Amino acid sequence: MHEEDPVTIIGAGLAGCEAAWQLLNRGHSVVLYEMKPEKFSPAHRSGSLAELVCSNSLRSNVSDHAAGLLKEEMRRMDSLIMKAADETSVPAGKALAVDRHAFSRVIENRLNSFTNLTIIRKEMIEVPSEGIVIIATGPLTSDGLSHEIARLTDSSYLYFYDAISPIIEGDSIDLEKVFRASRYDSTGQGDYLNCPMEKEEYENFWRELMGAQTVPLRHFEDPKYFDGCLPIEVIASRGISTLVFGPMKPVGILNPKTGKIPYAVIQLRQENREATLFNIVGFQTKLTWPEQRRIFRKIPGLEEAEFARYGSIHRNTFINAPALLEPTLQLKKNEHIFFAGQISGVEGYIESTAMGLIAGLSASAFHRGKAFPPPPPVTAMGALVNHITSAESRNFQPMNINWGLFPALPQKLKKRERGACHALRALTSLDRWKSETLREL
Repeated sequence: MHEEDPVTIIGAGLAGCEAAWQLLNRGHSVVLYEMKPEKFSPAHRSGSLAELVCSNSLRSNVSDHAAGLLKEEMRRMDSLIMKAADETSVPAGKALAVDRHAFSRVIENRLNSFTNLTIIRKEMIEVPSEGIVIIATGPLTSDGLSHEIARLTDSSYLYFYDAISPIIEGDSIDLEKVFRASRYDSTGQGDYLNCPMEKEEYENFWRELMGAQTVPLRHFEDPKYFDGCLPIEVIASRGISTLVFGPMKPVGILNPKTGKIPYAVIQLRQENREATLFNIVGFQTKLTWPEQRRIFRKIPGLEEAEFARYGSIHRNTFINAPALLEPTLQLKKNEHIFFAGQISGVEGYIESTAMGLIAGLSASAFHRGKAFPPPPPVTAMGALVNHITSAESRNFQPMNINWGLFPALPQKLKKRERGACHALRALTSLDRWKSETLREL
């Protein structure tokens, strides 16, 4: 390889854009391929780079939670995605949520400012045989490229199904029937709209949900749902009380209109800065569109709801990373090919971005003939790399960041103290790794 040889990145979602950013800032030339708007996946609608599909929430923004720690680590690594998220954030309590259109716009503008970047809008169905390639096509990789990757890896794909939640137009919500509150918020002005239900209302809703019509799977599809994102009707099928211990749990939410905790609560999260769109939190679904209109309009406050986007289901594809990838995210059988994002076996926006960041740094080191030790496993990024490259390959499943992926703490602590200790250890270790590793890149 020559110094001027470009790195090819296939896929301009969160991971691909983050990988490009890390490489461009280190002086590499990058060719970034994106199939939109020439071709869209079943879930994508916008021609923008870094389109958010399932939700506009990036989950916890507090560093004593695993997801919040991952964000803080990425901020310290000069992450483009975190810069854009912080600049375009909308109210979401202790979570980080963004205006998805502004978010994509910031990312695209920052990348377009580089003269050493070429963006090519076309579908790739072959992986280049020359040069360094980062495959970051995400969980909705096109059929053509999926066959090519299967050929390269000489393995069968694993897959699961992921459903996305409906989005409601804000001015169609009956504000007389809902109230603002965040869970355990004592200020009296929360970031979520809450639709309360008493027991009889809830049980009627559950019965309607159990009798609803769903979109049938195609003949070749076998439902293998990711447990962190189950369709609402699948959760409900596990028992009449399941939802009140899941996405409709009322714990920590006091209705200021009654002074009581409701039997069940449906939360609506603001989707944009203008507060014109709201996501029904945790209501990912595979109900038919008519059934979504009929049943979700039984929710107090949503009787006249207008749907800006219906929930839907799509297939998510990922490789059996422990069998295929090195800790550098390079393919074991071809060191010139890297994988990043959800296709590498992580789950979630920020987790996908983190793998794009690591792939970008790793590819930079490889391009310059240098070794790249991944972040230590006590860090959130290192814990994810360790999971996808060293888990049991026979039963490998995608994973969100969580404390269970981290090495145990040296001392026994109460549950509420563990997060802060994990975070302190992780950030100290990350800063040391960064100073030792990045100066070589």
